[in-house]
Amino acid sequence: MPPEKMIEMFTYQIISNQSIEEITEKVPIACEKNKFALLTTYNYHEIVEGKGFPIKRKVWIYEICQAKTAAAMLTDFPHFSIFMPCKLAIYENEGKTVISTMNMEIMLNAVKANQELFKEATSLFNTLKSLMDSLSKE
Repeated sequence: MPPEKMIEMFTYQIISNQSIEEITEKVPIACEKNKFALLTTYNYHEIVEGKGFPIKRKVWIYEICQAKTAAAMLTDFPHFSIFMPCKLAIYENEGKTVISTMNMEIMLNAVKANQELFKEATSLFNTLKSLMDSLSKE
């Protein structure tokens, strides 16, 4: 499988014409509105520049969480901890702003044995996609 296809398969992304500053400014409000706790914000372009490796694009990464679903997932599937908390990446690419996250649909199939958790985690992913869509709109 070509690398581009693999990355496409494992990510969910929305492309916006809004500036990255407009979108990143809305993240805290969108998280609160969609019942995600905003745990950490990484301003990656500044972090790597501070380490001596400047890049020419702006990149923000947010770690967000819905504690109820996280607790249920960690109770039954602790090996999923490597995928947690949810990551939301916002970066510039070719004059556009990309809002992306991991495509959880692939991984959620692994928890189908617990139907309640599967429904809850699927709902969380749908909410995350809705949050991303709201960020992309002016």
